Amino acid sequence: MSSPTTDLPDAPSTSGHVGPVVILAGGLSHERDVSLRSGRRVADALREAGIEVHVHDVDADLLRFLAESRPSLVWPVLHGASGEDGSLQDVLALTGLPTVGTGPRESRQAWTKPVAKAELLTAGLHTPDYVTLPQALFRDLGAQSVLDLIEDRLGLPLVVKPVRGGSALGVTRVERSADFPRAMVDCFAYGDTALIERAVDGVELAVSVVDGPEGLEALPPVEIVTDGAYDYDARYNPGPVEYFTPARLDPSDAAAVSDVAVRAHLALGLKHLSRTDIILDSAGVPWVLEVNVAPGMTETSLLPQAAVAAGYQLPALYRRIVEHAAVSARN
Repeated sequence: MSSPTTDLPDAPSTSGHVGPVVILAGGLSHERDVSLRSGRRVADALREAGIEVHVHDVDADLLRFLAESRPSLVWPVLHGASGEDGSLQDVLALTGLPTVGTGPRESRQAWTKPVAKAELLTAGLHTPDYVTLPQALFRDLGAQSVLDLIEDRLGLPLVVKPVRGGSALGVTRVERSADFPRAMVDCFAYGDTALIERAVDGVELAVSVVDGPEGLEALPPVEIVTDGAYDYDARYNPGPVEYFTPARLDPSDAAAVSDVAVRAHLALGLKHLSRTDIILDSAGVPWVLEVNVAPGMTETSLLPQAAVAAGYQLPALYRRIVEHAAVSARN
């Protein structure tokens, strides 16, 4: 991944002083380690931008700390349950402190994939055909009979994933009928309901959106190329994946997927930043896989890569995000 260099232009900044900022990182989800890495990276960038920053875990001391320190802003950099499902956002709203990111109701909507897909379809966006299947119903109706019915309806290949979750945990692409039962078992290890959707082949892309004083901006699409699955290991450990930032798209396709990411951000009512995962098929149709309210911010994450490709220094861009969040909270 490219890294920011000192000769890149600063992102435009809103006016006014912001600080101190509390970065929330860690938590108890399966993605705790990723959150800690993301939090450290964001904190280091904001400090470089001249903002006082404290990093705090989501633990029994957090509410006391926030009550005593009264930061000007809280930025949750948490992935997985509690960080993205709206529950932490609910609690933070009770403190009265302004926050970076999407609110509780909209976070819950985006976090629950079938609900988000329904909203995306209502907005006229393409998302792969799907069914949801709770573990109890899967067991009660007879596992193989249900799988046969789903396969007849959606065909192969399929993608099996938890209805709530991130970082590709519990996600399996199913090419053969014989692999379907195992994929369901792996999925249910991360949640009690599975989303099974028709697999779409094409160019795998991630488009990040940031909100600033001039409105929403889609950062350059990132193209993801991997020989195997784009799983947890591939996402957060250097080596298994090749990224092209910006993606190797013609200008019309790049504009189309950027437009889709902004429309998805708006359709789900998201704030400040998001990342939309898209497959661009051979006919040039962008299919939205999911939308993330708390994108990864590690050294291999996609939003930072896109920001650097857009010509931003990360400290300046992150400062712009917190300044805009602070101004929005006052208005």
